[in-house]
Amino acid sequence: MNLATEEDLAARLGRELTDEEAARAGAMLADASALVRDFTRQELTAVTGDTIVLRPVGVLLRLPQRPVTAVTSVSAVGTDGSTAGALEGWVWDGRDKISLACAGPSGPWPLGWRGPGPDTYRVVYDHGYAPVPPGVVAVVCAMVLRTLLSPSLTAGMVAERIGSYNYQLQQGGGAPGATVVMTAADEKALARYGPRRAGTIQVEAG
Repeated sequence: MNLATEEDLAARLGRELTDEEAARAGAMLADASALVRDFTRQELTAVTGDTIVLRPVGVLLRLPQRPVTAVTSVSAVGTDGSTAGALEGWVWDGRDKISLACAGPSGPWPLGWRGPGPDTYRVVYDHGYAPVPPGVVAVVCAMVLRTLLSPSLTAGMVAERIGSYNYQLQQGGGAPGATVVMTAADEKALARYGPRRAGTIQVEAG
């Protein structure tokens, strides 16, 4: 799911996209959304029932995707990757941490199950924003519009000569070209959505 829409682009332009712009906008929105997700390491859109396997630091599991909107279950994972069944007694702090201080199996361990070591746990949880934060939408639109409205598809082009005529295409650092790029200003605006420092080790994601 893209982090902004063609309607968001049109709202910032104050007009509908032309046919030529609309033909390119979808791919550019997808590229910009991917760059933002790579930079922040966050999905940002709402996800239900995401599954992740983590190793705790002490008795705490820290969930990597934010904001966490619900935690459905926590299960111990055996050395062979099997799940022993749901634990009980764990406590979610309402933000991004789960305490295992009082956690234990909700029933007997399965016969022959090799666990709980190593100390790993499978968590099912919901996370993300609905709707996407306006600041993220603004950055994605800015990234796309810089390229979509560029007078040249050649990156760095600042002037062009046609016959005896030489005219200026863009002031400053030149045209961005055909590829959506992220600037230092974009990164600064997105910094608040990036990952927090955490000690929990992510084993795998699903």
